[in-house]
Amino acid sequence: MSITQQYLLDSHRAHRHGETPPPAPGTHDWQVVRELRDSWELRTDLTGRPERGRLRRAVRRWLGPMRRPIG
Repeated sequence: MSITQQYLLDSHRAHRHGETPPPAPGTHDWQVVRELRDSWELRTDLTGRPERGRLRRAVRRWLGPMRRPIG
């Protein structure tokens, strides 16, 4: 069963029971990415280790405009 089929089934079931429908797939993807980035930053700050590696630098460049100062 695909994600779309599961979403449609859950929406139909919620409608029949008079409940609110679930959020559409992909609705909160950017929020999850931001939370992962924030936890990553917090972990590196707490351990006192600098970030390193090509992948981390590439992700940091890509997410750079979305960063917000801590504190």
